[in-house]
Amino acid sequence: MSDTRFSLVQDRKGMLWDLLLYVPTVVALLSMVAKFWYAGDVSLAYLFSFLASFFFIAGANRILKTRLMLLPTAPIAIEIGKQITRIIMRNGENVELVKDLRIYADYSGRSFGLAGLDKLDQRLQFVFHKGQFPNINDFQAVQDKHKAS
Repeated sequence: MSDTRFSLVQDRKGMLWDLLLYVPTVVALLSMVAKFWYAGDVSLAYLFSFLASFFFIAGANRILKTRLMLLPTAPIAIEIGKQITRIIMRNGENVELVKDLRIYADYSGRSFGLAGLDKLDQRLQFVFHKGQFPNINDFQAVQDKHKAS
């Protein structure tokens, strides 16, 4: 099989940007929780605690999975063949995208989404950031190979 393999690396610079985004957001939401709780508006306190929890979980997942690649289901490599795109996970499992493969680049050009169906027709999607690739050429090559197929 003539796969082209792209290994991924930790994106520490992107992690810092995510921390600068999520930490102040969660802190601000938690301060709103305290304000509403002690002002007697418990309903809004619960709403803002839900929002704080949501942003905390979303930020932690983004940092631990896509930026630092520490979670077991974090992609650590991409193999692109003629018929299959294989995503290799940290836990050793492989996900093979075999049909309806689509690539979604963001407008800033700093990340892209890869979606497709596996052999069981289950739709899967992954997000990859520019900082996860050892060089800019690999980042662009993955997108070019998927646009060509």
